[in-house]
Amino acid sequence: MLEATKSQNTPGGTPVNPALAAESRIARVAVTVFPLLVVAAGILGFLLPGLFKPMAPSVPFLLGIIMFCMGLTLTPPDFAAVAKRPWAVALGIVAHYVIMPGAGWLIATALNLEPELAVGLILVGCAPSGTASNVMAFLAKGDVALSVAVASVSTLIAPIVTPLLVLFLAGSYLNIDAGGMVVDILNTVLFPVVAGLLARLFLKKLVDKVLPALPWASAVVISLIVAIVVAGSAGKIVAAGGIVFLAVVLHNGFGLGLGYLAGKLGRLDDKARRALAFEVGMQNSGLAATLATAHFSPLAALPSAVFSLWHNISGAIVAAWLARRPLKDTPAPR
Repeated sequence: MLEATKSQNTPGGTPVNPALAAESRIARVAVTVFPLLVVAAGILGFLLPGLFKPMAPSVPFLLGIIMFCMGLTLTPPDFAAVAKRPWAVALGIVAHYVIMPGAGWLIATALNLEPELAVGLILVGCAPSGTASNVMAFLAKGDVALSVAVASVSTLIAPIVTPLLVLFLAGSYLNIDAGGMVVDILNTVLFPVVAGLLARLFLKKLVDKVLPALPWASAVVISLIVAIVVAGSAGKIVAAGGIVFLAVVLHNGFGLGLGYLAGKLGRLDDKARRALAFEVGMQNSGLAATLATAHFSPLAALPSAVFSLWHNISGAIVAAWLARRPLKDTPAPR
């Protein structure tokens, strides 16, 4: 997946996930092309709803493929980073699950979104970190080890945290089946990630051979999910598309900016702040789309589809801008 692009060592020599040095150029190309693939998929879903709409039942399976790929990219040093930097990881997790759910609720309320769209936006905010957040941190010269640690932990605790947040923030809009969400997240996120981890441990040589293809595999599968989601709500996109796009741009912008600010308030160094910007501002929109489709309606999944497109565009732009700015030498407390 797109996370499969970190350098083997940090500037200080600390080993990181080996999936990222040799494939860094591949990841850069994938991140550049990915938004174009998503746009093309969205257009196809809108123009050919009859082709993609019947595929809706396959969305959980497709998300499972993406999460399995994520598991393949994880290594023991990724989890060791949690033990070495508990404060930074904890700050990232709290910032992620406070800022984005809260921002989603505030924006939905301020824009007076209809219930299905409001729940969809809140659901995006309650999802774990996005599938491209790690590579954006890499391209922005951020702290990749911290980025991977926060993304991994946010994903592993999602089966409990996401349903509870959705129930708390969106329960006034629609009936929320929190128990059903727990089961769905376990099946489509946690179990596939664990399976990928086990495959990496026991089939390392085989996995190393397929690592370069993972960014493209994830990009194609996510694009297909977007096409299916857009096809399901094609009839209402013309009417709702503008307000949804505004909501998503605001939501993502708050996440990127406040994520960086959270790192600054936590007295983390500039590399860590850059990592937190992407870990907070980029969401697992594939999971949000899957849950919205399964528990609510195709219209509720529309914010997820738009977010999937926009956060990769904005993430790439912000990463390029940060990469051109010198790092501030402000060591983080350990």
